[in-house]
Formats: sequence, C-alpha cells, structure tokens
Amino acid sequence: MTRRPPARQRTRGPARRRRGDDQLLAGGVAAVVVVGVVVAVVNWLLAHWWVLAVAVVLAGLVGAGWLHRRRQQAQWEAVRARGLRYAIAQLDALHHARFEVAVSDLMRRDGCQDARRVGGGGDLGADVKATDPYGRRWVIQCKHRRNGVKGAAVGTPDLQVLNGTARQVHGADVAVIVTNGRVSAPAVTFAQQQRLHVVDRQTLAVWASGSRPLWELLRAVPPPRRPSALS
Repeated sequence: MTRRPPARQRTRGPARRRRGDDQLLAGGVAAVVVVGVVVAVVNWLLAHWWVLAVAVVLAGLVGAGWLHRRRQQAQWEAVRARGLRYAIAQLDALHHARFEVAVSDLMRRDGCQDARRVGGGGDLGADVKATDPYGRRWVIQCKHRRNGVKGAAVGTPDLQVLNGTARQVHGADVAVIVTNGRVSAPAVTFAQQQRLHVVDRQTLAVWASGSRPLWELLRAVPPPRRPSALS
C-alpha cells in the first residue's frame, strides 16, 4: 500500500507582505492628509491673523480670570481660617475624628500651614502634626469625651503613650495632649515631669473660642528653632 505524499502547505508570505504594504500605504496617506490639513490651517491663520490675535487675547483673559479667582479664594480661606472659632459645646458634640480635624484646623488658624490630622489605626500616639511659624514641630494626641467633664478622665497611661512616641518616633519639639474632658492629678504630675503639655477643657475653651495661638497659652514651650516674622 503506497502512501500519498503530504500535501504542500500554502505559503503565507506574499499575503502578509501585501497586508504590510497596504498598512504602510494607508499610514502614508493618513500622514499626507494630516500634513495637508495642518498646512491649510496655518495658511488660513496667516491670512486671517486677527483671529489668532483674538484667540490669544481671549486665552489671556481667561487665564487672568482663573488666577484672580484662585487668589481671591485663597484670601477668603485665609480670612476664614483666622476667624475660626469653636464654642466648647460645639467641640463636645463632635465625633472623635471630627474633633481631631477641629484641632488641626485650629493649629492651621494659628499659622501652622502644614497642620494635618494623622490619627487612625496605627497612629502611634499622634493624631495631629504641625510645624509652627517658629519652626517647632508639634505632635498632638486628642482625647475626646462625649460627656465632657463627666466622661472618663485622661490618665497617666494616655500620657505614657504620648511620651513614648512623640519625640522618639515623630520627632516632636512640643508634645501635647488635648481633651475636652478632665485630666487626673497624677497625669498632670507625670506631664510636668516628662515635659509634656496638657490642654484641658478650660485651656481648650480659651484656645478654641479666641484668637491666641496655643503656644501663648502653654508654659515652658521650647524656644523657636528659627527666626520668624512673628518672633
């Protein structure tokens, strides 16, 4: 029984080359069309130069208007920040996360342009960080009490957490704990021993409802790191 010779496979080389040539031709035609359109537009603009001039003027006016709005918005934001006030009752009513945001906003009002809330899971004792106009780095831990002075007092363990991380981990010059509630007597003593600052309910009320920066309300704040227009 004889075997039939295997059928020859059809070569695909010429077909592929034809498709490549067709694509190259199409690309060349598209490029010619694009160049032609660009040349036509340029020639039209040269013949009607005033249209281009009007477009440039309009673009300049739009850009100037946008910059003016941005500057005006920034000015209004600065005015709003300087006028920021909180009554202690407003702070009592906040969620603890919003309380941290309020403390951050107050620091920004006082001139700490980089003040931000960093609290959350794994914050290592820092809820707010800020750099004041004198170059001092602030690390703030917030303890919000929904019931105000009737809530649990801030105790020594809370301050121990701040003391263990504020300087070593976060590089703080000023380590602060802020609460709208009470602070226990042992906690106050511990804070004095460890050069920590406590903002209790009374100090918070003065700070939030007035316009004096926090460093003017605290004792034994470290000296400025650098000269400032405020110094």
